[in-house]
Amino acid sequence: QFSFQENGWGAYLAERLVRKCDVLNRGISGYNTRWAKLILPRLVTENTSADSIVAVTIFFGANDSALKELNPKQHVPLEEYAANLKSMVQYLKSVDITADRIILITPPPLQESAWEKACLAKGEKLNRRSGTTGQYAQACVRVASECGTDLLDLWTLMQKDQDFSSYLSDGLHLSTKGNSFLAAQLWSRLENKLSALPSLLPYWREVDHTNPEASLL
Repeated sequence: QFSFQENGWGAYLAERLVRKCDVLNRGISGYNTRWAKLILPRLVTENTSADSIVAVTIFFGANDSALKELNPKQHVPLEEYAANLKSMVQYLKSVDITADRIILITPPPLQESAWEKACLAKGEKLNRRSGTTGQYAQACVRVASECGTDLLDLWTLMQKDQDFSSYLSDGLHLSTKGNSFLAAQLWSRLENKLSALPSLLPYWREVDHTNPEASLL
């Protein structure tokens, strides 16, 4: 949901693709795969024109990996998380969105000390653990391999920079730098597919002002 905020990764992609295609944000803050699996058919219906879809991203894990004893509402067991991801991929395939157009994104790494500080500020205990989130990231990698989809392994890529904390605003959510990193990684996977798309409608200087119908209709 936050991807369309100022400097968000969704907003970055939308700006890159203006007049080529629409970038639709269907992320919903706080949701996990258990809930997302249920609402996906409402977001991408059977009547959706699959030919008009060039890419779909599925980005879950940070909420699913919340500790059950401290955050039972968002927590989803690891095996169910993987099964839910598979179910969403299978649904998209069933409405003719092919695997090569689906990109699974792992949760980013968790910076425990910063997130614990954020939790304490709300009167809560640390409700996520880095090692646990890593297990969910690994499960996402496996599902992408088994389903034949593309993968963006944020968990691994962000930790190539030893101090990955700058990618996170509070230890959990992406910072401006983290959004830029995700956007750049996604664009590198999408550029070949999307940069060749024709522009929607001609550049204004190319419109015949004496007979605009000839240029625009």
